[in-house]
Amino acid sequence: NKKELVQSKLSISMTRQCELLKLNRTSIYYESKPVSALNMSILNRMDEIYTNIPFYGYRRIHKQLLEDGFQIGEMRVLKYMSILGIQALFPKKKKLTSIKNHEHKIYPYLLKDIDINKPNQVWSGDITYIRTAKGFMYLAAIIDWHTKAILSWKISNTMDSTLAISVLKDAIDMYGKPDIFNSDQGSQYTSYEHTAVLRNHSIKISMNGKGRSIDNIQIERFFRTLKYENIYISDYQSVKELKVGISNYIHFYNFNRFHSALGYQKPM
Repeated sequence: NKKELVQSKLSISMTRQCELLKLNRTSIYYESKPVSALNMSILNRMDEIYTNIPFYGYRRIHKQLLEDGFQIGEMRVLKYMSILGIQALFPKKKKLTSIKNHEHKIYPYLLKDIDINKPNQVWSGDITYIRTAKGFMYLAAIIDWHTKAILSWKISNTMDSTLAISVLKDAIDMYGKPDIFNSDQGSQYTSYEHTAVLRNHSIKISMNGKGRSIDNIQIERFFRTLKYENIYISDYQSVKELKVGISNYIHFYNFNRFHSALGYQKPM
């Protein structure tokens, strides 16, 4: 996000702009390399492993990839988990794979032992990797814990705070505000801009414990359902197809899909 603030047309030199932003000057000239077809196949397989076995950490995912015939080291698996935005769903301290900014304030987890019995009591947000035939995107979504309804969502090619903020503002505009908003400790959700939106609406901020994606289980379950019932069987060829397909699925999920946790009622 800081790189986007540096502009060549300002009266301040680009060097001085980088100093003020505490940004390495060489980083503004760096362009990321495209992910190779081989890397995409590994990323997609890792996504499938995680969806099937969400309690696997990077060591077990690495072992599974080797068994599947991929040549990859443990540290690259850990790096790819960061690209995917995943960490093991296991109630134990693990290596944190969400990208965390240590300058951001971390808020306590507020959902332990509370009775969630009404809409707009608790929302949670998260971001997941979504594949297409030509590459990958990220899906950010917000779920209501009581109704299991998806309140807002958006697809982007970057996993940043702008994406998380946009989805949050859309949900508030459409449905009011929750008492509590829960997320992981990724920088997208701990950023000043994102927490400012929550504070300005007097929404209590809750964050998963370190290494505890299981604390945000409702949105994790939705992502798993989405991938099994739509993404993996659709073979989307383009971002446009992906957006239309996910839009149709989420409408089905909210208004037509029977949900066992709701006594086979529909979320909306």
